[in-house]
Amino acid sequence: MDTLTTRQLNRATLARQMLLSREKTDVVTAVERLGGMQAQEARHPFTGLWTRVDGFRREDLHQALHDRLLVRATMMRATLHLMSAADYAAFRMTLQPMLATAVTGRGDLFAGLDLDELLPVARGFLQRRPLGFTTLRSLLQEKFPEVNDRGLGYAVRTQLPLVMVPTKDRWAFPPAADFTLADMWLGSDLSGEPVEELVLRHLAAFGPAASADVQTWSGIKGLRTVLDGLRPRLRVFRDEQGRELFDLPEAPRPAEDVPAPARFLPDFDNLMLAHADRTRVIADEYRGRVVTKNLRVRATFLWDGFARGTWQVERRRKDAILRMTPFESLPKSAISNLTEEADALLRFLEPDAETSDVRIESL
Repeated sequence: MDTLTTRQLNRATLARQMLLSREKTDVVTAVERLGGMQAQEARHPFTGLWTRVDGFRREDLHQALHDRLLVRATMMRATLHLMSAADYAAFRMTLQPMLATAVTGRGDLFAGLDLDELLPVARGFLQRRPLGFTTLRSLLQEKFPEVNDRGLGYAVRTQLPLVMVPTKDRWAFPPAADFTLADMWLGSDLSGEPVEELVLRHLAAFGPAASADVQTWSGIKGLRTVLDGLRPRLRVFRDEQGRELFDLPEAPRPAEDVPAPARFLPDFDNLMLAHADRTRVIADEYRGRVVTKNLRVRATFLWDGFARGTWQVERRRKDAILRMTPFESLPKSAISNLTEEADALLRFLEPDAETSDVRIESL
């Protein structure tokens, strides 16, 4: 059984995440190749696609959302993701057993909740028109006054297949977007592919991976048995810690010395979230500087394939500043390349700024 070094795992994952070079492809194909994109906030997939797709334009993503080829909806880990409509229809019900656990063990939040009564009522409201959750919770509270309104909303959000309705807003959705029924929006039923197919999609987008990695990404437990069943179809490796890793036989596994360019990832990018052992992309000592105590995942920049710091954009009237905060001192070549990439990103994110500036915080 071959052993893969951390750098080999890094380059394999970067190749699949379109981070070794920008690639010419359409946004729907890109999102499918990436295994979906976490989309806690609407603007993040725009940054993630800009950093990966050659010639990406903001209107490309807008158009795909309005054409119903892409959707923003609750998926893996019970979090909002950008998915192709085809993948959402295929895997939303595959994830339903995991999503069902979201309404258990939460104390008073779900006290008195009866899903068999709640979901038909919620579906009835949403069949009439798309609704924001503030409005929907208010309507549901009138029907179920004894149940916590937040519990009502969270139960509907996780147990009823819904998608967010895009608008002409800058990032395709307002801060409080309306939701609608997925089957109505897509004009088709949701199929529910076998969980084995979901596991294979993780390997294609993030492999080679251990069972714990696939479970971390999907939120589904007990996947070791699934991977054992797939073993005849897969390549098996070990990492430097001796963990067994699974992979698709023909998936890219570049040499560890393949160059990896400067890249900027948005908040909540799945590259930082799709593995239990994340040392292939970030050193353990820096994880706490990316994932905060309130579970926010900060935007990161990559140099030589690994997360080397965080970044954020500040807008002051007509001025835009992209500020990098490195974890450690950076070589001059890294500073030059990161600054060039950051300047291009800032012009994409803040095209109406009269002045823009890239700054690197001193250590």
